[in-house]
Parts: sequence; structure tokens; C-alpha cells
Amino acid sequence: MMSVDKITNTSTSQALVERLGRRSIVFVGLMGAGKTVIGRKVAAMLGLRFADSDHEIEAASRMTIPELFASYGEDEFRALECRVIARLLKEGPQVLSTGGGAFMSEATREAIAWHGISVWLKADLDTLMHRVSKRQNRPLLNTDDPRAVMRRLMDLRYPVYGGADITVRTRDEPKEVIAGEVVEALSSFLRKGA
Repeated sequence: MMSVDKITNTSTSQALVERLGRRSIVFVGLMGAGKTVIGRKVAAMLGLRFADSDHEIEAASRMTIPELFASYGEDEFRALECRVIARLLKEGPQVLSTGGGAFMSEATREAIAWHGISVWLKADLDTLMHRVSKRQNRPLLNTDDPRAVMRRLMDLRYPVYGGADITVRTRDEPKEVIAGEVVEALSSFLRKGA
């Protein structure tokens, strides 16, 4: 027999997906915020497809993100990223994780506003640095002082990320907790008729 909590969660998830319609849930935020991990969890909770724009870019270009940066530079990478995200947004509903710089593009923000609901996973500097230090595939952090670079990125990007539809603070909590907070915030956002 299914528990009351399970039934409530299932009906809440179904109602959320119905209100979502064809829109995608789009995660934005800096590298290390947990967009992919939390995005996958939210997709599983809601029974939606998950896509990662960085993985889609790598598949389309047959190159890794660091290779794209090295070969073509950031401007060309951002143009490709914008095109890939626009294509993915037409395939909703889904949960979409985007690269840290994607939301900085006005064209990408407009496409997300038109075809999705943006969720900013906001993290503090220490959390981000702890998480990104585990991986070496961060082209923007390949410097002598990655912490200073991350701080500059926060100063530049956080005001833009602040325009997202929903903000959820990510921190050292189990991914289920953060994903649950995202689903609650989405449910509340959609109930308000957004």
C-alpha cells in the first residue's frame, strides 16, 4: 500500500508538471552550484527528461568544453551554447542544466523566459571552491588564483542570475534536500499563476 506522503508527492508532482505545460525547468548558476546533480534529481522526482547543455554542446561539436575554449575562444563557444540551448528549449517539458555563463547572454535569457522557468542555484564562494577543486575541466579557472576568478565571476554574474524566476540556496546538504526545495519553490511559483 502506498503511503500518504508518497501519494501527496505524486499528486503534487503531477500537478506541477501539468502547470508547467511545454516549458522547461532551466537551472542556472555558477560552476559548482550543483545544476547537473540537482537537475537530474528534480527530473527524476517529476518524471521529466533531463538534458545538460554542456553535454549537448560536446556531442554537437565532437569536442570537450576545454577544447572548444582553446580552439575557438569564449565568444564562439558562447554563440554555440546559445544555439544549442535555444534548440533544447523547444523540446520541453524537461529539466535543463546550463553552463555557468549561459544566462549572461541576453538572447539565452529571452529564450529561457519564453520557453522555461529559470531556477538559480545560489551558492557561497567557499561551497563553490570546494566543489570545483575536485575537477580540472574548468577553463575559466585555469589560472594562478582560481578563487579570485570565482569571486570576480560571482560579482559579475550574481546580479544577472538574480533575474531568474526562482532562487534556491544550495549548500552542504544532501541533494534530495535541495531538490525538494526546488520542487517546492517551483510548485509555489506555478500556483501563483506564473
